[in-house]
Amino acid sequence: MHCAVCDIQVQGPTTWAGHILGGPHSRKSAANGLAPDEVRPSPPPPTHFKECRLCREAVPSNRWGWHLALAAHKRRQEHALLRSTFERSEQDRQGVSVSHADGGLDFGVISLADASRGVQVDLSVTVAASRSSISGLRLEAVSLSGQPATMFSASTNTTTVTPRRTLRIPIRLRYEHRGLLQGRLEITFQGANGRSVLICRTLRAVVGEATERQSLKPVAPYVRRRRAPWHHGRPTVSGDRPPALVATAWVKKLTRANIPDDLANMIKTRPAEAVIGYVIQRYMQASATWSKANHTSGFQALLWIEEARAVEDLHLYDLTDVQFIKEGSLYTVRVDGLSEKRPSVVVGDTILVQEANTEADRTHEGFVHTVRQNDIRVSFHRSFNHMGKRYNVFFQLNRTPVRRQHQALCVATPANQRLLFPNATQAGLLRPLTATESPLALFNSLITNNPAQLQAIKSIVKLRPGMAPFVIFGPPGTGKTVTVVEAIRQILHLQPRARILACAPSNSAADILAERLTVFSPAEMTRCNAASRDPASVPAALVPYTHYAGDHYAIPSRQQLMDYRLTISTCGNASFAHNVGIPQGHYTHIIVDEAGQASEPEVLTAIKAMAGKNTIVILAGDPKQLGPVIRSSIARELGLARSYLERLIEMPLYNGPNSRGTSYTKLVKNYRSHGAILRYPNEKFYDGELEVCGPPAKINQFLGSPQLVSPRFPVVFHAISGTNEREASSPSYFNIDEASQVKAYIQAILGDTRYPVRPDDIAVVTQYHAQVLKIRKLLRDSGIQGVMVTSVENIQGQERPVILMSTVRSSTELLTYDAKFTLGFVSNPRRFNVAVTRAQALLIVVGDPTVLSIDPLWRGFMNYIYLHHGWRGALPTWDVNAPVKTEGDYAEDIREAAALEMNAFMERLQDGEDLEAEANVDREFTETD
Repeated sequence: MHCAVCDIQVQGPTTWAGHILGGPHSRKSAANGLAPDEVRPSPPPPTHFKECRLCREAVPSNRWGWHLALAAHKRRQEHALLRSTFERSEQDRQGVSVSHADGGLDFGVISLADASRGVQVDLSVTVAASRSSISGLRLEAVSLSGQPATMFSASTNTTTVTPRRTLRIPIRLRYEHRGLLQGRLEITFQGANGRSVLICRTLRAVVGEATERQSLKPVAPYVRRRRAPWHHGRPTVSGDRPPALVATAWVKKLTRANIPDDLANMIKTRPAEAVIGYVIQRYMQASATWSKANHTSGFQALLWIEEARAVEDLHLYDLTDVQFIKEGSLYTVRVDGLSEKRPSVVVGDTILVQEANTEADRTHEGFVHTVRQNDIRVSFHRSFNHMGKRYNVFFQLNRTPVRRQHQALCVATPANQRLLFPNATQAGLLRPLTATESPLALFNSLITNNPAQLQAIKSIVKLRPGMAPFVIFGPPGTGKTVTVVEAIRQILHLQPRARILACAPSNSAADILAERLTVFSPAEMTRCNAASRDPASVPAALVPYTHYAGDHYAIPSRQQLMDYRLTISTCGNASFAHNVGIPQGHYTHIIVDEAGQASEPEVLTAIKAMAGKNTIVILAGDPKQLGPVIRSSIARELGLARSYLERLIEMPLYNGPNSRGTSYTKLVKNYRSHGAILRYPNEKFYDGELEVCGPPAKINQFLGSPQLVSPRFPVVFHAISGTNEREASSPSYFNIDEASQVKAYIQAILGDTRYPVRPDDIAVVTQYHAQVLKIRKLLRDSGIQGVMVTSVENIQGQERPVILMSTVRSSTELLTYDAKFTLGFVSNPRRFNVAVTRAQALLIVVGDPTVLSIDPLWRGFMNYIYLHHGWRGALPTWDVNAPVKTEGDYAEDIREAAALEMNAFMERLQDGEDLEAEANVDREFTETD
């Protein structure tokens, strides 16, 4: 029987009854808002299963041996040994009692000012009347791995304690930074048998502001969200579709492209390894390498796998027991998280609704007509009755984008081979252009001083029709979009018959491109929007370029579209051109900006159906930054997370000695960041080719700031140990200590008039949505408005003078058996690259160095900062001068180091225990003569 509150196993009902009456269980139940007897033991597994108490799962009996051999089970087994060892060390023994036995010595929450001055709490040692005096008393305050050794200290003037006497020992804490501090007091004395005896007490303190911790603490204990009850097989009645869905007369219809039954069953019933093997054999022609033979069927399978995962993930946001309010002919229901796209709902989406707490006799399908900040307005069948009734709501995945991608994969095109698998004869140019060749009258004169940008533009103008895609490799801050804009203007200026389809993965990226091209008139350029797009999200400058029909966006007629010289759209929406009947080859050029951010099927949605025999395709992006967001680990493993741009640029055509200048150009002048910010990512991702070219007044503005550790080095790593926390039904993590430290930096930066910045000059980047919300709350409560707090994905393509990062994940376990898991998806090289390269003048990273050091990229970055005197807080626990691994990670090294520490601790613990004598208790003594 497992007690979820105490996280321990309990043997049998009788023991359970005693357990729930115990003090520890009562306290932990109260902390979770429960009465002790409200906690129920987990049910026993079925008879043909065995329960693994360590892994907390039921294992089929015929797979028990396999389960015991799993590395994860073995790690938990070792972890359990560690925990039991520490628990044993905290027991009083040999008539000696030490105070704070229940829970250790906790200093509580201490203000930064008090912790800097030092605080003290007394601990007592008492010798029972029944034993003799103890001698050889020694005290040692030991920090847990990764903590500074001097934060806790203990001392006494005596080494002997007589019976009935209580010795009071002052335990001191002194520390100058925020965070969670944990340690262990080891009390050693000479036992009755002359051996050393060890008794331990845990030490704990939190340095920070109590009011902030109270404000940010979990609103409720984390409980995994349970799905709303649902009755399958009920008849479904539908509401009215919104006008936006029927506004365009499509010439070509999207196929359903439903997931095949065999694949759906595999995903539902088999482990990931089996699904991967099946997909390779069944859909990828028994090859994990892409080819003309498996490209269509293989990518279709990956889309189906990703779709299945997205459907499951969307159900995390299903609503239970909610009410609808009638507004005219529509019904409104509140959906928290809409503004954060959690869940993502757009006009035209559907929801399924059943009456709650009853045997529902039907299912209502509702069509979303309006999406607002925190609610949606839905159309239901006329039989829907909201009065006095409550409903369960299932969100349905919008399949239109994925159906467009299936269409793109399957459509026939004469450009198929050169687009997907170009060969060495299909370079865009036969040779690189020289600096003096093909001079251009530039619209943007600043490009004159940038040879790489100039070469890219001249090359694009001179590309041979019908060749492989030409790539503009644009690292951060190098003016990639400026280059794309100038190239578009030059093409349309020099080639009167040119027609360009320009796309980007997101509306924001497409809008940026369009805003920079408003030199063209609305008769020459159009910005095509999906019918579901919120008009309020469209920049005012682009409104004249959009096609609006009533209260929603629509697609212009086929003839209107063909008359535009420049059409701009998102990649996903670009299928409109094919589906309204525009012929292949109409567009002389198809250009995709930020091409590395979308999956291959998504980019092909913009290209494949419209590329004719001679269409020139240009991809602009950075394969070293974030790629597409793929939810399914299986789809990621099989290649859906690798963008079309990345796959192409790894092909021989783009890696030969003459590829640069004929198949791609690389921009190298960085106009964004200070050299200290740029140096590490430049070496790791860009072969050290990037040049610091930012305006000195911009990139040097924080040199000498008191926020820096070294006045000439505008990069800071602030080492802090905190706690991973979750709340209510949200699985996202937050870290209160890091949030408080980030707020403190922002207040200090904004309050320093010698280095003036506005709040909107600052952005906070963190990968966990819960941390985003906690930091926003702290800033709001402090009256700070205008600071962007967001995820890495949402800040890609942007920049700020000041970037603060909160990495969130922290670990306080001495033996980090799940170290790699603890790091989470912070250990993503591209996510790292995007985050650190957003900063222009000041980069501050707040994180737990012990956890981050598991990843070689992070370890190298922290070494770089430490060696350049940008480190603040607890010192690194590893050798910062040692070469960093180029393969693998440091999880095993950390486990081995922790294991050595544990073994040494166990030896000290066992010194006072005659384990051999205990083992011999059942052996007979040999009779003597």
